[in-house]
Amino acid sequence: MPSLAAALPPRFRPIVTAFVLAIVAPLLSACGINAIPTYEEQAKATWAQVENQYQRRADLIPNLIETVKGFAAQEREVLTAVVEARAKATQTQINADQLTDPAAIQKFQAAQDQLSGALSRLLVTVERYPDLKSNQNFLALQSQLEGTENRISVARRDYIDAVRVYNTELKTIPGRWIAALFYPEAEEMQAFTATAGAETPPKVDFGK
Repeated sequence: MPSLAAALPPRFRPIVTAFVLAIVAPLLSACGINAIPTYEEQAKATWAQVENQYQRRADLIPNLIETVKGFAAQEREVLTAVVEARAKATQTQINADQLTDPAAIQKFQAAQDQLSGALSRLLVTVERYPDLKSNQNFLALQSQLEGTENRISVARRDYIDAVRVYNTELKTIPGRWIAALFYPEAEEMQAFTATAGAETPPKVDFGK
């Protein structure tokens, strides 16, 4: 049986089509058809902020290394560990299309955790050098690192929350139905997995 639009004279078909779209589009919007791509973009945006904050930390490390070397050049093993961990962390990047890949997220997290551990060992070493702890450049780095670690913690929390919202939409009705009909390629995104001490940012305390 021909459709109503096909049965109409050609000059009326565009009018009927426009009328149907004007009715259907708001209904689809009300049903949440745009929720999945909206939540997906929000999650990707929060991930970009996670990467920005980790990069900010990485950018501070060269100055930290140079300052420590000026007072504790003999701590070569600890300094080398930080440099190598920083190199690995900056080379381990994830694009937005990899956020559904658990292996990619785990690799990224492992590289950042390794850098966090190396930094923690370096900061413990600093305790042996009172002159270094009172150096003005070092105190400035202290403030910047503290702020960066806090920003990393907030950015990770925001990303985890955005992923939760997106994944929940894919799992629950009507989001699950909408995904099956309109976004069959949509996959759940991966959040960070819990690691020892991950519930709080690393303590950055160079002493007073």
